[in-house]
Amino acid sequence: MQPRITSTSNERVKQARRVRDGREPGLILVEGLRLAEEALRSGVEVDFALLTSTRSEDSRLEALARQLEQSGATVLWSNDEVLHAISDTVQSQGALLITKRPQLSAERLFLKNPTLLLALDRIQDPGNMGTLLRTAEAAGVGGILVLGDSVDVFSPKVLRSSMGSAFRLPVMTGVAPDQLLELRDSRSLQLVAAAGEGDRDYCDHDWRRPTILLLGNEGRGVSAELLSRCDQRLRIPMANGVESLNVAAAGAVMLFEAARQRR
Repeated sequence: MQPRITSTSNERVKQARRVRDGREPGLILVEGLRLAEEALRSGVEVDFALLTSTRSEDSRLEALARQLEQSGATVLWSNDEVLHAISDTVQSQGALLITKRPQLSAERLFLKNPTLLLALDRIQDPGNMGTLLRTAEAAGVGGILVLGDSVDVFSPKVLRSSMGSAFRLPVMTGVAPDQLLELRDSRSLQLVAAAGEGDRDYCDHDWRRPTILLLGNEGRGVSAELLSRCDQRLRIPMANGVESLNVAAAGAVMLFEAARQRR
């Protein structure tokens, strides 16, 4: 067994807390067996792992430890008290990884020529972001473009909410509005925005064409700058008295209409 950490004052534990709190921007915290397994499958580079030695009889935990060691990652064993001091959840689940933050270029995003992408403009709520990623994966979206000032896609809360979709989908972060428009033009894509005052109903739109769906901030929607540059503004018709849907719900409605038309 590798070195065992029993003190919350250990330097590795302090570093993990800094990562959890976003104070080491080049690293992310991955918590729980399932997410740790997804992270490894995605090829993310692991800096070090903290595993609970009191659960070392768990076959999945043992398998994870072997995979980590084979990848060359540092594996450190600890206890529930130490992991709880780092954990972003009530239950630490026996496994924490500190990994390099995934970085994706436009070239890699378009490697497989995706024809349906989701762009997210200033989404703030981790639950909404995670749900949108999970929904996008289920609907067959080929890539995610996250504009600046959105919640961190790789924060612990978003990772949990997305159930690992952030690792399975091609995700490009820190996208500037001008960069989004340049990608639209250079890749011959149509850019369509969800908007309460849209020009047409979402179900009347031809989703079979190569498309970027743009969803905006929970309270303010898509920025006026981007909205004016979109090819279409789409609305979801609703019963009288209902003003709007939650952004994650609106995204699900539109993405699954796109999936339906593309069958």
